[in-house]
Amino acid sequence: AAALAGAVAVRTMRFKPGPEPDAPTTPDIVRIDGQKAVDDLAAMIRCRTVSNRDHSVEDEGEFERFRGLLRERFPAVHGNCSLQRVGRCGLLYHWKGTEGGQATVLMAHYDVVPAEESGWTHPPFGGVVEDGVLYGRGALDTKVTLCGCLEAAEQLIGSGFTPRRDVYFAFSGEEEIAGPSAADIVCELERRGVEPSLVLDEGGAVVQGVFPGLKRPCALIGTAEKGQMQLELSMKSSGGHASAPPAHTIAGELAKAVTRIESHPFPYTLTPPAAELLDTLGRHSTWPVRLVMANLWLFKPLLSLATALMGGELNALVRTTCAVTQMSGSPASNVLPPEASVGLNVRMICSDSAESAERRIHSVIRNRDIRLRRGPCAEPSPVSETGECEGWLRLTDAVRRTWPEAIVSPYLMLAASDSRHYGRISRRVYRFCPLELTGAERAGIHGNDEHIPAHKIVKCAEFYARLLSSC
Repeated sequence: AAALAGAVAVRTMRFKPGPEPDAPTTPDIVRIDGQKAVDDLAAMIRCRTVSNRDHSVEDEGEFERFRGLLRERFPAVHGNCSLQRVGRCGLLYHWKGTEGGQATVLMAHYDVVPAEESGWTHPPFGGVVEDGVLYGRGALDTKVTLCGCLEAAEQLIGSGFTPRRDVYFAFSGEEEIAGPSAADIVCELERRGVEPSLVLDEGGAVVQGVFPGLKRPCALIGTAEKGQMQLELSMKSSGGHASAPPAHTIAGELAKAVTRIESHPFPYTLTPPAAELLDTLGRHSTWPVRLVMANLWLFKPLLSLATALMGGELNALVRTTCAVTQMSGSPASNVLPPEASVGLNVRMICSDSAESAERRIHSVIRNRDIRLRRGPCAEPSPVSETGECEGWLRLTDAVRRTWPEAIVSPYLMLAASDSRHYGRISRRVYRFCPLELTGAERAGIHGNDEHIPAHKIVKCAEFYARLLSSC
């Protein structure tokens, strides 16, 4: 016991932050026309580019208005970059470098989710600026990043800058419905022989209060994202009157299956992105947290139990999750259902697959009469390179030059993005939204009163200017 305690103490004392790369103590100067950036984003928000799987209910005129707005607002970009329409609504800009070589791809999407206007303080498509805050659907997801990289390019072109290596701006108009435009763009890049040294899409952000014992802001960069699968469990019966039910109804059998699924979570697994996150942030935390993070080999059973009981983001970081999201049965309370079903949303970590996750769920429910039907699914993405990788170093340098006080760390992105399609042409695909976001601002994504302070719009464009300057 004494030897064990000594080993734990020594490992904890040695578990300290390593030397951080040199970075300015204050952000370096970048010239961006702040008022133009805010006005441009407000104009983008006023375009109702709401995507829908049923394209007949989309307003194609609004999408075309948005594309025309880009030509109007960013003349230097359109004068110096070639533009190709890819697929149904993909936009691929090519800013040719002086030397060619490995390219940089900056991604965003210009479609948005619907907004219930009655729940908004300001009209969701009004582009209203009040007290230095811009309100509107897409202010964060992700017209702000689309606007930011074009503002930076417009400013750099105007100053006479030309990148050494090729730059591509890849914008999809159907990310919110998992449409094929992003995949179509990847096919076009593949046809051109492009192997990006850096791909950047939405994902993490600069946040605070997300890790115990840590007071500094954290810039979380997704180096992989979880896969996702829709899975339906269903049963059939002969139905009948509810006054004389069988011993077990199909709805009851499905309820048992749900109970078993929730009481048998997937195993605790530390994938490389999650391990890097705990290692990086743990070294900056308080002594009790450092003690645990420095000795994960010892505390793994405790962490596995604690995360499973807590649920939430930390649990999702270390295991495949299975959420029950839909249930259906009889249309009347006095009728036995002839068919009942339960819908599951499964999010797979990098070590799992749709096949292995479905197989495990089937074994957990222990009922051969329950049918499993797999719906749309996407496998987990490959894990991107970090460390001394050139693309990673350029990205983290731009982050540190914009937020010098932030701790930069890889992480596993829990949601899905269009960047998953790029895994087949690059192992340097990163997910980071260059914004410092509060909890209230993150809650506005896909919610009511989505908004962004004007100064953060400008800082977003400054980040892209720093990143593009390194191309």
